[in-house]
Amino acid sequence: MQNVTPFAASALLVELVPAALFGFAAERVARAVTRWPMALRIIFPALFVAPYLLVALSAHVFSWQWCVLYAGLPVAIAWLLLHASAVDPEQRGDWRDYFILLIVGLAVDLRWFEAAWPSGLRALNELFLVDAGLYGFLTIRRLNGTGFNFCFRWSDWKTGLRELALFAPTVLVLGIALGFIHPRRNLPGLVSVIVRWIAIFFFTAVPEELFFRSWVQNLLERRVGRRTALVLASIVFGLSHFNKRLGPNAHFNWQYVLLATIAGIFYGRAWRENRRVPASTITHTSVDWMWGLWF
Repeated sequence: MQNVTPFAASALLVELVPAALFGFAAERVARAVTRWPMALRIIFPALFVAPYLLVALSAHVFSWQWCVLYAGLPVAIAWLLLHASAVDPEQRGDWRDYFILLIVGLAVDLRWFEAAWPSGLRALNELFLVDAGLYGFLTIRRLNGTGFNFCFRWSDWKTGLRELALFAPTVLVLGIALGFIHPRRNLPGLVSVIVRWIAIFFFTAVPEELFFRSWVQNLLERRVGRRTALVLASIVFGLSHFNKRLGPNAHFNWQYVLLATIAGIFYGRAWRENRRVPASTITHTSVDWMWGLWF
């Protein structure tokens, strides 16, 4: 594993570059890509296979099947979203949008592709899917109103922390009553606290808020309205936790599903106020951060 570490770090950096570009300059990136020939726009995301190649070759776990999947899936997403943009220019949501979200969501939740990666590096798979989705939805589909932006505003903190304050009492009372969470004494150092918050923000909260708020809730709003979309997206978010923190004989963690669904309501409220992923990500990160530290 020591020989793999430098390549894993390089793969992580490669995967973070597209997310950073879209987070800080999404519109400029999208405009630049639209000037490319159509064939290049569709084929280009095949380059997202690079992190897999870096890790798999260095760890001697390379597989042609996985290589084809990691090169072909982003191309397939781009191709489907190109057709979605043609038949649904009003962006009310096409079956191709939802099909892609279904496949990406199940791939993460059911860990379809994680066997391709050495143990401890499977988070790179989720970042790959984030990059493929960002490229497809923001440069090919040109989906508006996603709110994916790393340029923080004061309003993001105000909204995010407000929803945290509204949600925290609910989850604490309900979680303890259900026997799902148990308070514990923990006094970590300041540096550890800050590093933990930042890690949760980028590697857990951002991908989930991008998927469930920028894409799922955003598209549903155009079909069923704000309130119904909020509820539906929150239910989907809750169900995505059905297999988390399972005991040895459990198959459906209904307590986690219930609490996550309620959490999704508050995360969705934070996002939709100004359609800003940073706002909902602040709420999401803070909840997970407190949960991990004291429960």
